[in-house]
Amino acid sequence: MQIRPADSGDVATVERIVEQAYGVYVGRIGMRPGPMGDDYGQRVKDGLVSVADDEGVVGLIVLIEEPGALLIENVAVDPSRQGEGIGRALLAFAEAEAVRAGLARLVLYTHEKMSENLALYARLGYTVDERRQEQGFARVFLSKRLRTV
Repeated sequence: MQIRPADSGDVATVERIVEQAYGVYVGRIGMRPGPMGDDYGQRVKDGLVSVADDEGVVGLIVLIEEPGALLIENVAVDPSRQGEGIGRALLAFAEAEAVRAGLARLVLYTHEKMSENLALYARLGYTVDERRQEQGFARVFLSKRLRTV
């Protein structure tokens, strides 16, 4: 598996993965999760999307540089490939990209009812910074301090 920048030919697959990966949460949170409404064609054009490619796209991560931090806007894995370490590889890629850019923190957010995500992030060293309502979502904001060289 390689992680590479997404290109226009990946957009349909990225959209399908996002729909399938987040679709399971619609009933739980009572609305479509935020990533389901993003314009992935534009995100790809803007160079913000990287994909995990294993003879086809099996996951994606959207990274946005902010002052002093790299925001993980979205990470999603094809449900048929979940549990194989693809999500962890994408998060490790984000760490490497942050360090390469000289940034000392990774930041992300998730819905408070996405308990699986919260547990994973805690295992990977993320800490909760804040909980607040934003755009109609009950979000949990997390961060991870990184060692920069």
